[in-house]
Amino acid sequence: MVANFSCLTLSSLLLGIMAHRIVAFNMLSSDNLAVYWGQNSYGAINPDKPAHWQKTLSYYCMDNVIDTFPIAFLVDSYAGGNLPSIDLANICNSGNANYFPGTDLLNCSFLASDIEMCQSAGKAVTISLGGGTGNIQFQNDSQAAAYAQTIWNLFLGGKSKTRPFGSAILDGIDMDIEGGSQTGYVSFLTALRKHMNRGKKKYYITAAPQCPYPDAYIGNTLNAVGFDAVYVQFYNNYCGLQHYNNHNDWNFAAWDDWANNVSPNRDVKVYIGAPASSGAAGSGYVNPKRITSIIQQTQSNYSSFGGVMLWDVSDAYANHRYDTAVKQALRSGVDLLNKRIPDQYLPETRDITHDKD
Repeated sequence: MVANFSCLTLSSLLLGIMAHRIVAFNMLSSDNLAVYWGQNSYGAINPDKPAHWQKTLSYYCMDNVIDTFPIAFLVDSYAGGNLPSIDLANICNSGNANYFPGTDLLNCSFLASDIEMCQSAGKAVTISLGGGTGNIQFQNDSQAAAYAQTIWNLFLGGKSKTRPFGSAILDGIDMDIEGGSQTGYVSFLTALRKHMNRGKKKYYITAAPQCPYPDAYIGNTLNAVGFDAVYVQFYNNYCGLQHYNNHNDWNFAAWDDWANNVSPNRDVKVYIGAPASSGAAGSGYVNPKRITSIIQQTQSNYSSFGGVMLWDVSDAYANHRYDTAVKQALRSGVDLLNKRIPDQYLPETRDITHDKD
């Protein structure tokens, strides 16, 4: 069943590529859309409506709406066999996939073609560590630095017989840390960045902090490591999108100040993290008209603005393609900004055509 679906999606993707040229992912843009895939959020709260449950990854790469897919989640840094464990809800689980012998790590290598197809369509695909119940913990800096080799070998440019996504080489990692200690995080990410810098392609390190600044669980790490982007979760908190008009609560300005004056990477991008439906979070969801206004005002006022993150793709698709409304707002905002800037000051952009299918 998976193989047949992959054939159909490959054909559809090729037709889509023929219909419009592919634009390479650019982290420095201000209209990027990152949407989490892997947890079937809609299905978790709507078990009786399987038609809208999460589909395999390539299903969501048929158009040019979403730019980045953080795969959620790598939930435990050290599980059976001293390797991590991953949880991909209805797509790859103990019922439809095997564990690598002697480990708790699922072999989801059937997803390699999906990941590579999305990358061929100009998308970035990363692995997200943590989540609401994640256990990403290190005893000390030495253990953490060594763990960078494990992540490099399993998911990125290294080699291993236990690669969960087979031949697919992901584009980086995301740190969605919502509990525990930050011990070793700086050493882990510093060592991982060294691997990335020696790699054959561009890799990214992102994080998904809660909106209260500084974040309690990864704030110190954000101040010490050069992240490429932060997907700030403006939901389930007093500083959520529902309080945008309350200047005492809405604090994108604090994150913009962090990006410009504190982060080791002064080109780091700050995203508005938002629920993709009213059921995707306890609070923070706003309708398409409202988020369009918020996006374009923030895009205009803050130099660090990089785009929007949505949780998650199943909710977005079930909610009348909420992701499309968000992407349209982002693009329109860029168009409005460009009209205010003389042409000679606009950065040169170009479309690229990928050789591989």
